[in-house]
Amino acid sequence: MTENKMNKTNQLPILYSLRNCPFAMRARLAIFRSKNPVILRSIVLNDKPAEMLTASPKGTVPVLVLSTTEGKIEQVIDESFDVMVWALTQNDPNDLLHSQDSAASSDMFALVAKFDNEFKTALEQYKAAKRYHEDNLIEYRQVCENYIADLEQRLTAHSFLVSNQESLADLAILPFIRQFAKVERQWYLQSPYPNLQKWLNNYLQSPMFNKVMAQHPLYLSTNEVIYF
Repeated sequence: MTENKMNKTNQLPILYSLRNCPFAMRARLAIFRSKNPVILRSIVLNDKPAEMLTASPKGTVPVLVLSTTEGKIEQVIDESFDVMVWALTQNDPNDLLHSQDSAASSDMFALVAKFDNEFKTALEQYKAAKRYHEDNLIEYRQVCENYIADLEQRLTAHSFLVSNQESLADLAILPFIRQFAKVERQWYLQSPYPNLQKWLNNYLQSPMFNKVMAQHPLYLSTNEVIYF
């Protein structure tokens, strides 16, 4: 590696990520939309790099390590939503933060908080009920539907969750709606949420999603430098 390339590598943020983790997924989505280059290190949970655990001992992904020009750790961001906000604060070419619309911005952050603090718990219960063939599957699904119905209503009023313009909320919530749609696939396809289905399909079939979900060599297997 040349000296110039080494300097560039030392300065770029390093993102530790797991391909199918919804938290890591939404971090990658925001970084992709922000056009901020990072070094991507793909991992598996049963073989975590020592460097990642040193940076963030809790051992969950994503972990974003910001370095100085000398390669020393300057800051570690290890919450997915914080990674998203960091990326879009650095560069937001599509105004996903709705910086010129305070009402839309407030709604966006409130919606994400609601899904992070409430919907995710209901979704985990729903997924577990399906996995373990529990009798209360429908009950847990109906709890999730309280939140899904809100999204359907929003998408009836406009193209995206907050307005007719894509926002941080769309990217933050997307991976969890993807999970919801998979729990009872046949039920979901026949459910009364056509606008949500269209919204989700548009993302899943987009070039952005294909790039964000691309399979990369595991960092510990190759030590290859992968720019994302």
